[in-house]
Amino acid sequence: MGDIPPLSFFGTDNGRLNSMRSAFPRLRITARGDALAVAGEVEEVDRFQENFERILNVLSRRGELNQREFTQLLLSTGPIPTLHPGSESGLLHGPNGLVVRARTPNQLRMVQLSSRNDILFAVGPAGSGKTYTAVALAVRALKDKEVRKIILTRPAVEAGESLGFLPGDLREKIDPYLRPLYDALGDMIPAHRLEKYLEEQIIEVAPLAFMRGRTLDKAFVILDEAQNCTEMQIKMFLTRMGPSAKFIITGDLTQIDLPSRQRSGLPQALQLLEGVKGIAQVFLSADDVVRHPLVRTIVEAYGQHDEARQRKSIQRGPGVDRNNS
Repeated sequence: MGDIPPLSFFGTDNGRLNSMRSAFPRLRITARGDALAVAGEVEEVDRFQENFERILNVLSRRGELNQREFTQLLLSTGPIPTLHPGSESGLLHGPNGLVVRARTPNQLRMVQLSSRNDILFAVGPAGSGKTYTAVALAVRALKDKEVRKIILTRPAVEAGESLGFLPGDLREKIDPYLRPLYDALGDMIPAHRLEKYLEEQIIEVAPLAFMRGRTLDKAFVILDEAQNCTEMQIKMFLTRMGPSAKFIITGDLTQIDLPSRQRSGLPQALQLLEGVKGIAQVFLSADDVVRHPLVRTIVEAYGQHDEARQRKSIQRGPGVDRNNS
């Protein structure tokens, strides 16, 4: 059953194992650790295997099934039945039984919009789960064989620190900027498998500059910290898209670390591409922050400060050049 813990499949006291035996009384079904042995007529075994694989597929994406949904899949024939509308909140099962799920309405909206669009912009403050949800969607797509690889990228922009004083070559200097992406992957993929994926470049984590000149196809591609991309960089990234790719662009417009002479390309991209078919936008807020409760308070405090400063600037009006007056 792969990464799915036996408890998630069999249920407490093997309740779901008993459900399977009741649903397929002509089969002899035995659980051995995390494996299942089934014996009986070939036609009946094939029908059981088909429904068994449906259950595994949904569990691997959602991380959990209630008893009603389990029974519904177990007894179904033909197309996979439509489950409860909220079922998309569970995205996949991580190591040690961790269920990765959309935890707020806007995170769930990310899941829904991503399934219906090839490009999704997810904009919101620190801690709102935009990057984590995007990575979960990418891992789910890889597990479901919807894509062949995952590409995670960020612009290597200094947030008040200097890359020049860090030890190592360029990759080693940039690695700390990509660490949040590695951390998210570590929550969703067992360490040994993640290491293999990285070695074989099934999962690629690289700075944005490494995307230039490439065509990104049959891949789920995430551009993180997009507020630190220039207008030309965002255009370059978006035009890398191959015919069978899925893109998510995440960013926080309140944390732009570009030098003052450079403009962020994220606001321009949001404006130019608003309403384009196949491209969606979702805006997260302090209500979506799922870190320490104080993070939400901090985000709100800075937001109020920025609004007050903006109002003050508007009231003051345009400045007067006294040298020409």
